[in-house]
Amino acid sequence: MPYVNIKITREGATAEQKARLIAGVTALLREVLGKNPATTVVVIDEVDTDNWGIGGESVTERRRQGR
Repeated sequence: MPYVNIKITREGATAEQKARLIAGVTALLREVLGKNPATTVVVIDEVDTDNWGIGGESVTERRRQGR
């Protein structure tokens, strides 16, 4: 039973985009590893940019600085 956790910043991914991610990851696991889609679990966590850090800075701050 594959379990995939996708973490993205909370910046307006639409329900359609998330549905495409879920379907695409499920299909990829079926195609590459022969996993049963009925037992494949995909979870998408959306994280506020204040709570996501890169290089010692939050994504919010990096975006504010144009990086």
